[in-house]
Amino acid sequence: MADLVWVAAPAVAALGVAVLIAQGLALGAWPAREPSPESLPPISILKPLYREGPRLYDCLRSFCAQNYPDYEIVFGVQDAQDPAIAVVRRLQAEFPQRVLTLVINPTRRGGNAKIDNLINLMAAVRHDILVLADADILVGPDYLRRLAGPVQDPGVGIVTCLYRGSPGPGLWSRLGALFIQDWFVPQVLLAYALGSQDFAFGATIALRRPVLAACGGFEALSSHLADDYMLGARTRALGWRTVLSSYYVDTMVDEPRLGDLVAHQLRWLRTIRLINPWGYLFSFVTFGLPLAVAAAAIAGSGWVWGLAFLALIARLVLHSRACRRLQAPRRFGLVFLADALLCGLWAVGLVGRKVKWRDATLAVGHDGSIK
Repeated sequence: MADLVWVAAPAVAALGVAVLIAQGLALGAWPAREPSPESLPPISILKPLYREGPRLYDCLRSFCAQNYPDYEIVFGVQDAQDPAIAVVRRLQAEFPQRVLTLVINPTRRGGNAKIDNLINLMAAVRHDILVLADADILVGPDYLRRLAGPVQDPGVGIVTCLYRGSPGPGLWSRLGALFIQDWFVPQVLLAYALGSQDFAFGATIALRRPVLAACGGFEALSSHLADDYMLGARTRALGWRTVLSSYYVDTMVDEPRLGDLVAHQLRWLRTIRLINPWGYLFSFVTFGLPLAVAAAAIAGSGWVWGLAFLALIARLVLHSRACRRLQAPRRFGLVFLADALLCGLWAVGLVGRKVKWRDATLAVGHDGSIK
């Protein structure tokens, strides 16, 4: 058994190094910029809100300042005392030329409060092209123009965007942003380079109203925690393709305490595992640096320590390339800590079905449904 471990550990580490190199190369395979759209049809932006998160005003304001001729934003809250209402009222006063509608409706239907919120605000939506974006997303003024072209293609189900973490103050927020930048984004781009279309991110989903209706509307998603993933999967099952936009957005990362970071990441990791158990299991090879260091400690031979050194170089190059591609600050000193922590969380995510979301603890089924 010891001999088997001595052989297997370096082999797995070598595979992890190969994946690091492949991910670094995939960062150069970013989707090509879409051509300018021939027409700019009216768009409805749907914004489900829940309390006043970090930089909520800045995030929502960025959607109000779009360089686009005709669009509306429909905001939704479920509590008449929600502090996010004050932010919406401020924006309505600041942008009187914009159609900014606020829907306050406490109606609940399923286990997913965000989807219930979207169902409630659909009654106020006027246009056939819909853009869904989480409340903590910050965008540039050309955001809608970049989405308008591909979403009009009749063969497209959804258009979705990658995102960059914009950390708040403190170590845990910076680590959370690093998880997105150095682990999540390279994985997506490697899958994209290999031909995958299995993408749908709550940071942005643009689609046409008939596509949503064919998928059963938001009502069909009301019991699913991974609603963005399920919406994308439903559109692909009906024969539409998914477009990964060349545009990326910013998501606010605010993790004041280690416990906040752990709860957030475990919600994400356990949901992925329950939806795609085999994919999750084999994703351990994405932790090339911790794997190589562990293999060197187990085997103890010089060439395996050389492999660990190669893993370190490949990992730092990946970090540098990700920072350059996403125009993010380099944080080389946090790289190993981030990898070790996320690798540990990945291991914890192998078991359990309970996740913390907002103020509730939820159990998630194998299909991503809330139990």
